[in-house]
Amino acid sequence: MMKKSSVNNVRIIHEYIKYLRDAKGQNHSTIDGAMKSINRFEEHTDYLDFNKFKAKHAIVFKKRLLAQKSIVTGEKLSKATVLTATRHLKTFFQYLVTQKGYRAKINYSDIEYFNLSEKDTRIGNTKRKRNVATIEQIMQTLEVMPFSTAIEMRDRALVAFIILTGARDSAVASAKIKHIDIAEQCFYQDAREVNTKFSKTFSTYFFPVDELPSTIVTEWIEYLIKELGFKQSDPLFPKTKLAHNKNQQFEAVGLLKEHWSNANPIRKGFKQAFEAAGFPYFNPHSFRNTLVRLGENLCRTPEEFKAWSQNLGHESVLTSFYSYGDVPDYKQAELLRKLSKPAESTSSDMEDKFKQFMKFQEMMGEK
Repeated sequence: MMKKSSVNNVRIIHEYIKYLRDAKGQNHSTIDGAMKSINRFEEHTDYLDFNKFKAKHAIVFKKRLLAQKSIVTGEKLSKATVLTATRHLKTFFQYLVTQKGYRAKINYSDIEYFNLSEKDTRIGNTKRKRNVATIEQIMQTLEVMPFSTAIEMRDRALVAFIILTGARDSAVASAKIKHIDIAEQCFYQDAREVNTKFSKTFSTYFFPVDELPSTIVTEWIEYLIKELGFKQSDPLFPKTKLAHNKNQQFEAVGLLKEHWSNANPIRKGFKQAFEAAGFPYFNPHSFRNTLVRLGENLCRTPEEFKAWSQNLGHESVLTSFYSYGDVPDYKQAELLRKLSKPAESTSSDMEDKFKQFMKFQEMMGEK
């Protein structure tokens, strides 16, 4: 018989979820990640009551996790996965020592034993090379995607809409027709109805990527309203309608006037679209990287890049640079090759740009 959490553990985990959600303002996916790590720890300690925690439990947990193999890949868990889990546990036990019934029983210093070695921490923090699509690859994919059925039209419009807006898939899954203003080329991400990060409300204007995505999205909205009778309050990207076929198996037969419960169908559609076009899988979120790289090429002034960054929902330009603006390998090599050559007479241009950037920073700091 499988052992379950003690009553004390269940109660304090429930309180911790409430703390993360209501006090720390964390979203569902972040809380879910923390719960998975806590559950891992309980399984490793045979569901030990948390108030009996000692340094030895953290040490054994780390060793087991570092040696554990992934069910999916069969390889050892990555250092990044282990680092995330131990950080979740460290944060959880730091919360516990502030709670009645735990503060006198858990030594704060014992919690430090969740730390990985400096070497493993460095490896865990290493940024992985991102798989980022070019605008050309996305346009080629849109051109070959079929659109003879309502479901095919929806899936094609999904890809087009996300490269136009850079919107997160959770926001796209919850968007309604009324949130799109075709005349203004705008997606109003109203946090009262759209599932935005940090429940932030902002407007995203269509990025200048190509005419094709804008045409696809415009025709899709017209089709929903004129052909399918959708109203402004209905989903922009409705859920697939399933029905039994003659073999009593479920098959897709159309669209429902309902939202998806999560973004998994969007990711699945992206995977199928890029594979069919002969490209590797580029997930929806990676389109934000694509757009940041495009912005780096198109924006000529700091003010322009600030607007571009703001259009992605970033309050700071640095967020765009640090989170999405890694220099791709090919560009890194190209820039270094240029630096090895004698400098051309562009120093005055560079000086002007630097002065312009500093002036813009001062201006923004005064606001």
